[in-house]
Amino acid sequence: MTETTNVTGGALHELGEEECLRLISPGGVGRVAFNGSHGPTVLPVNYRVVDGAIVFRTRAGGAMDNDLRTGSEKVEIKIAFEVDEIDPVRHEGWSVLVQGPFHHVTGDEAPGTTAPQVQPWAGGERDHYVRVTPWRVTGRRVQNL
Repeated sequence: MTETTNVTGGALHELGEEECLRLISPGGVGRVAFNGSHGPTVLPVNYRVVDGAIVFRTRAGGAMDNDLRTGSEKVEIKIAFEVDEIDPVRHEGWSVLVQGPFHHVTGDEAPGTTAPQVQPWAGGERDHYVRVTPWRVTGRRVQNL
């Protein structure tokens, strides 16, 4: 873990992959970032971690689903997935960035992936499951000294 100090006295620590995965493992809300049809796109999603992968639901035929299909079987688009926890009063928090392929879960894969029942906050049909397998995981923590 690398540490630097900013001018206000808080320390910035780089987090190892194991610590990053521990921080995001409870699930919650994260953001998916990808190059969409209208340019850079960032969307919030409710997620869970299942067998080391990020799992969430989206709307079949929606913007994310359409923008992240290659049309070629077994070719997946790499995306970024970010989760953070910020304490604005204490000026502390952490941020984790996961990069990896966006995988559309098919029917035969669904039993293992959909078991945790990720519950999206947004209304409407969100029955399309997605899995992101981490290829690169990085993170940072800001703490007051």
